[in-house]
Amino acid sequence: MFLPPIGQPPISSSIHGNESINGTNMINTSTSSSGSSTSNAMGLPPPPHMTSMPSTPPGSGIMTMLNPPLDLSPPPRPDFGREGRSIKLRANHFSIRIPPILIQHYDLNIQPDKCPKRVNREIIDTMVNKFQNIFNTQHPAFDGKRNLYTKDPLPFGRDRIELEVTLPGPGEGRDRCFKVQIKWVAQVSLVSLQEALQGHGPPVPNEAVSALDVIMRHLPSMKYTPVGRSFFSPPDVQYNPLGGGREVWFGFHQSVRPSYWRMSLNIDVSATAFYKSQPVIDFMCEVLDIRDIQEQRRPLNDAQRVKFTKEIKGLKIEITHCGNMKRKYRVCNVTRKPAQYQTFPLQLESGQTVECTVAKYFYEKHHMKLQYPHLPCLQVGQEQKHTYLPLEVCNIVPGQRCIKKLTDMQTSTMIKATARSAPDREKEINNLVRKAEFNNDVYITHFGINILTNMTEVMGRVLNAPKIQYGGRTKVIVTPNQGVWDMRGKQFHTGIEIRTWAIACFAPQRNCNEAALRTFTQQLQRISNDAGMPIVGQPCFCKYATGIEQVEPMFKFLKTSYNGLQLIVVVLPGKTPVYAEVKRVGDTLIGLATQCVQAKNVNKTTPQTLSNLCLKINVKLGGVNNILVPSARPISVFREPVIFIGADVTHPPAGDRSKPSIAAVVGSMDAHPSRYAATVRIQMHRHEVIAELSTMVRELLIQFYKSTRFKPARIILYRDGVSEGQFAHVLAHELMAVREACVRLEASYQPGITFIVVQKRHHTRLFCADKKEQCGKSGNIPPGTTVDVAITHPTEYDFYLCSHAGIQGTSRPSHYHVLWDDNHFSADELQALTYQLCHTYVRCTRSVSIPAPAYYAHLVAFRARYHLIEREPESNEGSHQSSNGDSNGQQQIQLSRAVTVHPDSAQVMYFA
Repeated sequence: MFLPPIGQPPISSSIHGNESINGTNMINTSTSSSGSSTSNAMGLPPPPHMTSMPSTPPGSGIMTMLNPPLDLSPPPRPDFGREGRSIKLRANHFSIRIPPILIQHYDLNIQPDKCPKRVNREIIDTMVNKFQNIFNTQHPAFDGKRNLYTKDPLPFGRDRIELEVTLPGPGEGRDRCFKVQIKWVAQVSLVSLQEALQGHGPPVPNEAVSALDVIMRHLPSMKYTPVGRSFFSPPDVQYNPLGGGREVWFGFHQSVRPSYWRMSLNIDVSATAFYKSQPVIDFMCEVLDIRDIQEQRRPLNDAQRVKFTKEIKGLKIEITHCGNMKRKYRVCNVTRKPAQYQTFPLQLESGQTVECTVAKYFYEKHHMKLQYPHLPCLQVGQEQKHTYLPLEVCNIVPGQRCIKKLTDMQTSTMIKATARSAPDREKEINNLVRKAEFNNDVYITHFGINILTNMTEVMGRVLNAPKIQYGGRTKVIVTPNQGVWDMRGKQFHTGIEIRTWAIACFAPQRNCNEAALRTFTQQLQRISNDAGMPIVGQPCFCKYATGIEQVEPMFKFLKTSYNGLQLIVVVLPGKTPVYAEVKRVGDTLIGLATQCVQAKNVNKTTPQTLSNLCLKINVKLGGVNNILVPSARPISVFREPVIFIGADVTHPPAGDRSKPSIAAVVGSMDAHPSRYAATVRIQMHRHEVIAELSTMVRELLIQFYKSTRFKPARIILYRDGVSEGQFAHVLAHELMAVREACVRLEASYQPGITFIVVQKRHHTRLFCADKKEQCGKSGNIPPGTTVDVAITHPTEYDFYLCSHAGIQGTSRPSHYHVLWDDNHFSADELQALTYQLCHTYVRCTRSVSIPAPAYYAHLVAFRARYHLIEREPESNEGSHQSSNGDSNGQQQIQLSRAVTVHPDSAQVMYFA
C-alpha cells in the first residue's frame, strides 16, 4: 500500500467529489482550507504549464483542461544518464557533412496528376534533360510528388512557369504528354540546420531535414523499387519463395536523422514480401496448391474461386496477347463463370450490341483458341465497364509489394530467410554502404554533401538488472542473469488456491486421449503446487467437445452448475476458430478465466510449458507472480502514489478499408506495480489518436483509487505505436485528454504527467565494438544496454534501451521519446524505471523488449480483435461482424458491446 504523500493525510472514507461511479467518489475537492491555486489535490505544486489554471466550482466539469497551454513542444533533455557500466558500441548511423549553403525549394504541379511516383520521376528526369537552358548543369532532387530542390536558383526567379514534357508510350502505344508548372517556394538554409544541431538557436528545421532526405533518396528511387523508406530489387542469386505466389526481396532502409552536432544517415538491411512476376495461371496454381494445371480439368469450385479472388484482387496484371503492347490493368474481381460461358456486351460494326462469350471473342478477334476455357476470367479496370481477360493472357506485373498479411508458414519462412546474427548484420550493412558509393552519387555531390563510410562509435551503458522478489515461506529474491531467471525453488508472491476447475477438450479423442489428459492434470498440479498456486483435487468436469457451437452452451452450463468455478482449461487441436469463441464467451459473456493449451503440449508435457501456464493462470485469477524489490526501485518515482499507464492502437490489416481500429489503455492497480486493469474501445478505421482516452483514463484512475485508497500524484504513460510524424498531433490531443480525465474527477486535481512514446519500428541497430561483450549465439548487445548520446536527438529527450536478450537475429533496441514531463525526472531515473518495468511482464521470467504496461495494452487490443469475431459454424474461420443492413450508429453500438469485457473479467488480468 502506498504511503500518504508528504504534507497530506491519508484519504478518509467520507470523501466527496463532482463525479462518481457506483456511488463511490474518487477525490476530495477540499484538500486545503486556504483554497490556494498553488497546490493541487495531492499537496504538490502544480505541474509546469498549469500554474495559471483558474479554479473551478464543483460540477463545472472539464472547462480548464480544454484550453491548452501555449507551448506543447517536447521538453529539452534534462541531463545524460550516468548509471551502469560503460560499453563501446557501433551504431548503423553514418555521419553526413553538409555545406553551409542555401538550397532552393520549388513546388511542382504535374498534369495529368494521377501518375504514380515512378512515372513522375521519369517526367522530371526527361524535363531536366530537355530544358538545358533552364537547368544548365544542375542536378535537381525530386521527391516524386511536388517538391523539387536545386543548389542554385533557376533563371525565372519567383515567377510560375509551365513546361511541356512528352514520354514515349509503352511498347507500340501512343506517346503521353504532360504539363509541369514550377514555382519557387522558399530558401532552405543548411546553416540554420547546423546551428540547431549544435544546440544554438531555434529547434531543428524540419524543412532542411526533408530537403536532405529528398537529395539522398533521389538516385536510389530511380534505380530501385521504393517501399516507404526502403529500396528493393528483384532477387538474382538468392531466391527465397514464400509460397502462395509470394517471394522475399532484399534491399536497404535509408533515412536522414538529426543527432548530436551532425546529421546522420541511418542505413539498415531490409526485406519484405513481393508478388512473384509470373503468368497468372501459375500464380493461381500456387495460391490453390495445384501441382499441375493439367490436373485442373474442371471449373474452380466456390471455395477455390473465393480464395483466388482474395489473393489477386487489387494486383496489377499485364496482357500478353497484343504483341509489344503490354497494357497494364488492375484486377477488380474474378468471374463466377468460366471463359467459355462468361459473356459481355459486344458492339458490332453495324452498331448492334450482342452478348458474346470471352472465349468466342478471343477466338474471333485474336485467333486464339483458349487452352483453359473452363477457368474463370479476371475482371479488370472499373467494375461497371465489364472488361474481362482470360487467365492465360495475363502476367503478374513485377515489383508489387505484398501488403496482405502473411500466413503463419510464410512468416516462419520469412524469419528464417532474413534472420542474421548481429556480427553478420553489421558486415552486411558495411557492405551495403560500400556498394552504394554515396560519395559518387551525382546528386549528393552536386549539393556538396559528403557521407562518412564508417559506423558511428558510441559509448553506451549497461544498466543493472532489478531484483525480483517471490513469495511463499522463503520469499526468495532473484537477480536476472542476461535478462533471464527461472521459477525453480520459488513461489508466487501471491498465489491463488484453485479449488473448482474444469477441463474442456476440443481436440479429437484419438489425438488427445483420456490417459494424456490425466497425466497432464497430475503434472500441472505438481508444478502449480511447487509454484505456490495449489490446484486442489481433480477437475469438477472433464469432457470432450467437437466444435465452435458447443463453446457457449458448455461454458454457461459449467458456470451455473458448479458454484465457485474459477477456471476452465481448454485443450485445442491447433490453430482453430474455437480459440476466439472461448475468449469471447469467457471474457465478455460469463466473466470466467479460461486457459487454452495445445493438444501437443498435453500429450507431451514439459516443466517449462506447465510453468508458463501457471504464470498466466495465477494472474488471470487475481494473483501476483512476483514484484520488484521495493528498496531497489527509483526512490523519486515511487515516493508518492504513481499510476503507470500503457496505451496502444491496433489497426486492421493492410488492404482492409472498413474494420475499426482498436484502442487499448491499461493502468497499474498497486504499488509494485504488478496488477493492471484494462479499458478498450473501438474507434474510426486507422485513426491513431485515442478518441476516448479521457474517459478511459478516468475509469482507470477511479479503479486505482478503489484498489489502493490513494489517488496518483503522478501519471506515467507509455504510448506505443506512434511515428515521429504523429508526435505533435498525438501529444496535443492525448495530453489534453489525460488532463481532462483528472479535472472531470476533481477541478483542482493536477497530477504530474510524464508522456513517453515507445517505438519498436525503427532501423537503428547497436553492435558491440568488443567481441567479448557479445551475448548469446547471435552475438547481440547485453540486456540493459542504454544509449542517450551521439545518435539521439540534438535537443529533445530520447534514448535507446535494449532491455531483452536477443535469441534469434539482431536485437532491436526500443526507442523512447519523452514528449512531456511534468515530473522532471532525470535521465537516470527514467531509464532505470523503464528498464525495471520491462522485468514485470507476467507471462514469462524474462525481461521483455518494452515496458509491461505498453505490452499489456497491445495484448488487450489484440484480444479485443478476437472479441469482434462472430462465430460462423458453416465456415472454417470466423468472419468479422458485417455492417450490411445496419446503420453506422447501430453498428458502432454492436461493436462497442462486443469488446466490452464482463465486470468479473475486468477485475483481473484476463488478457495475460
